[in-house]
Amino acid sequence: MADLQDDPYDTDTDTTAAAGDLDGPQEDPSAGTVTTDTASLATPASSAERARVLLASHPVVDGHNSLAPTLLRRRGTSHGHDLEQGDTFLDTDMPRIKAGALGGQFWSVEADAEAVREGRAVGSTLELIDLVRDLISSYPESLRLALGAGDLADARNCGRVASLLGPASGPAMGDSLATLRAFHFLGVRALSLAGARWAEDGLSRFGHEVVREMNRLGVIIDLSGTSDETMRATFAVTKAPAMFSHSVARAVGEWPGDGGVPDDILTLLGANNGVCMVSFAAEQLTGERLAHDRFPGERLARDRIADDGKGPSLSDVADHVERVREVAGPECVGLSGTYGRESGTPHTVGLEDTSCYPLLITELLDRGWTDTAITDLTWGNAARVLRDTEFLARAAQQRRPPSTATIEELDDVRR
Repeated sequence: MADLQDDPYDTDTDTTAAAGDLDGPQEDPSAGTVTTDTASLATPASSAERARVLLASHPVVDGHNSLAPTLLRRRGTSHGHDLEQGDTFLDTDMPRIKAGALGGQFWSVEADAEAVREGRAVGSTLELIDLVRDLISSYPESLRLALGAGDLADARNCGRVASLLGPASGPAMGDSLATLRAFHFLGVRALSLAGARWAEDGLSRFGHEVVREMNRLGVIIDLSGTSDETMRATFAVTKAPAMFSHSVARAVGEWPGDGGVPDDILTLLGANNGVCMVSFAAEQLTGERLAHDRFPGERLARDRIADDGKGPSLSDVADHVERVREVAGPECVGLSGTYGRESGTPHTVGLEDTSCYPLLITELLDRGWTDTAITDLTWGNAARVLRDTEFLARAAQQRRPPSTATIEELDDVRR
């Protein structure tokens, strides 16, 4: 993965960097009028070759990989998983990560529905954090822990996959801001509001305080899987950019209901300068939205996708990417393979594992995307959200101390 060191400060990237950014793009006085657009070259490259060159210097930052929850569920079985050597029973390993030019990964540490029901969400999250950190330390030549935007750039420059902890699940907070701060101390940099009782249909008073404390800490707010009311309420409160770690555009597809992010909320995302990481998950693209065994009936939904034999394709994902870009803006779209699952799980055709990102980039280039638009999609937009979140957190920490509010005081409910 040494080619990720090439041109780490390309000026096509991160055009919306925050004030105070320490690792933003640097102008090269020797560059003159050179441009990366293929139209200026004497011999135009194929889209596949352009994709390879762009990904070498601007690899993918992926919004959601559930390898850790999958490995935790399989603990105690006789089948281990060697991330470096590769294994066909999962869709994620280092050979395929390198083939896919993945440069940054949010590793999900979300407790599953059973752990939440049984009151084990906090403990399960701690186990997942420990598992991911152990993976990172076990493969130092491939992975590097990232606690912020500077670490993201440093990992890329030395050919490692920047590994961010998160999202964690809202219920794992245990309705405690102290627990949120403990997760941040352990390295968690994104928290999903989905499933938290203070964020069911909007935000309760305590939910407002959670969002403000996340802003103060520099923990990214993940809105994937939340209700429309919660999305709107969060955008009304947060000062920092929000993220959809793995979502699709509701306007694309043939199903009714809440199978993705509606256009009016994508517009709010654009005003917020956040990012929607478009999911590759087959069940989301087909409208089931029942990923990762967190929702009742997922197994039935998976069986329907498998029995139908007509799963979504790479082209469908490209349609969702273009819709998010059109409505939210080019600075607000990213990618989320939603990998980390067993190979028997239905996958989108053409995007079956972590080696397949270049195929999607090739498709978008064939549709007329510019090199700058691609580098924003793969790297620049996610890196900017990290930088903006950190910058605003530093400012917030000068204005207010850690919150001592409790859900009992604000919502008049018991933990």
